[in-house]
Amino acid sequence: MEGIFTFMGMSVSNLAKLFGGILVAWGVVAYFMQSSDPPSITAMIPAFMGLPLLSLGLLSDWNESNSHHYMHAAMVFALLMVMGGAQGLLDIEGKSNLALGSHIILVVLGIIFMVAGIMSFRHARKLRESSGV
Repeated sequence: MEGIFTFMGMSVSNLAKLFGGILVAWGVVAYFMQSSDPPSITAMIPAFMGLPLLSLGLLSDWNESNSHHYMHAAMVFALLMVMGGAQGLLDIEGKSNLALGSHIILVVLGIIFMVAGIMSFRHARKLRESSGV
């Protein structure tokens, strides 16, 4: 069994950085694209969820000895993304397409990241078991 886990050709920390960057960019774009005057800060919720994900991915690369702790924390944010995004999709009446898009992006990226993280944790456990540690 290989020691390095990849998902979609990327390490989980790189996936956290990519998804965090996407969410930050989407949140900023959504903030400026909305039609309300004054703009609502809630349009930046994806950015508020993406910034910790991006930060944890960077911390994981900078401090590899504690990488597993950072990725566990990132999984908590991914779970919050899924729960918050799904909650917003339960009652879509009256929501703008921009808000619906933000909720969908949160759910999709959160689920993909959680799947990658769970697979990575299982991979690490199998490595530990196979090495007898």
